[in-house]
Amino acid sequence: MTDFLTTDRPPSTGPAEAPATEERAAPRPSRHAKGRAGTRPGAGGRPAARAAHRSSDSTAARRLRSLTGVDEELLARVAYERSKYTALGGVVLGTSVIAAFSMWNFTAEALGRVSLVALVPTVIWMLFVLNLDRWLVTPQPDTRRRLGPLLMRLLIALLLGTVIAEPLVLRIFQTAIEERVEDERTDALDRLRANLVRCNPVPSATRTDPPKGCDRTYVLSFRATPAEGQEELTTLRTDAAALQERVDRNTKRLEEIDSEVRDECRRLIRVASSGLLQRTSECLRLREKARDYRTTHRTEEEEQRLAGMYGRISEIESELTSSRGAFLQARADGIEERLEQERGKHRDIGVLERIRALDALASGNAVLFVGVWLVRLLFVLLDVLPVLVKYLSGETAYDRMLTSESNSAVKIHGEEVRLGERRSLADLEMAQHSIEQEIRRHRAECEAASREHTAAMNIRARQAVNALEEEIRRTV
Repeated sequence: MTDFLTTDRPPSTGPAEAPATEERAAPRPSRHAKGRAGTRPGAGGRPAARAAHRSSDSTAARRLRSLTGVDEELLARVAYERSKYTALGGVVLGTSVIAAFSMWNFTAEALGRVSLVALVPTVIWMLFVLNLDRWLVTPQPDTRRRLGPLLMRLLIALLLGTVIAEPLVLRIFQTAIEERVEDERTDALDRLRANLVRCNPVPSATRTDPPKGCDRTYVLSFRATPAEGQEELTTLRTDAAALQERVDRNTKRLEEIDSEVRDECRRLIRVASSGLLQRTSECLRLREKARDYRTTHRTEEEEQRLAGMYGRISEIESELTSSRGAFLQARADGIEERLEQERGKHRDIGVLERIRALDALASGNAVLFVGVWLVRLLFVLLDVLPVLVKYLSGETAYDRMLTSESNSAVKIHGEEVRLGERRSLADLEMAQHSIEQEIRRHRAECEAASREHTAAMNIRARQAVNALEEEIRRTV
């Protein structure tokens, strides 16, 4: 049975399948072939006129129109609109050139110099804007009936124009921006220098806390500071002042005693027994008192000690003067090093710094503010111009023809899909009918074979019975 089912189809089904096979074998004309053969006037009737019209159209114009995404074959029916789409292609090309110039300026400002490396992002940006604008202005069927796509395309064009316009605005106001940035950098260096001087004063013993508002940013480090001998100098000056006061008081008292001694010792008395002149007893007492005062108060030692202290004070002051000069020089060198580091950061003017400087200039000058925004709006308008020219020029005959052809293509495609579906269903139905016929034929053959087998078995049984009867007769 299996071998019978796998055999080829019987030739009886051939006539039923012949029309469908012939229909599938016949090639179907494409949509463009139909349009060129039947629906487009002039394709077969006036080929010479169309060839002459195409030859009169320049290659440059066709390339410009290719930037608008139009179909030249469809546009040939309304040749009077070619100039409009040629001009629109020129607008698209001009916008991409402006975008390339904007990217060139942006890259040059980012690199800090003019370099051939800037050509790579410039070309990429130009091609991107060119293709994006081409997509924005490419005619679409039934676009006028849908507000959403129109608003979306206008929004994309507006954002793109804003991005392209900013580098061009920075380029126009470059001189004023650079002057502003230089002034800000100079002011920043001056403030840094003032803070470094204020936060790194000459150390003293009376002031140990850093000034208010000074953090690690403004505090410098030094190997040695003049404050190391300042404490000793202060102590010596205090001790010397106290000792000087005591020495002055003792000296004054000693001078008073010496004056009394001199006054008293000028007086001489005559001794009655000898008749000689001699000092008075008061003079001797005062001299003894002066010696005792010098011995008790150690005036000479204190004067020598005071002289030594003054000598040490002079040495420390000399050392502190030298140390202070070295400190001031070290501080000046440290400040200059910090300023040099800050200047190293200010070598190139970045894009963000330029934008901030432009905003600062515009915020303080109403005329400049209006001028900056007028320039920005001008470049934004230039970048949005392709979309505005396309969608504000009204619906053209080409747009209506494109919509009609698009609707026709959709209908034709639907009919082709339905026709293909009917063909597939017919093929499946015919295949199912053929299989059913094969099953019925196979069943009939099986039944016939079964009957033949039964008949053969019956014959063999009768023959066996007859043979047995004959054998029985012979034995009887």
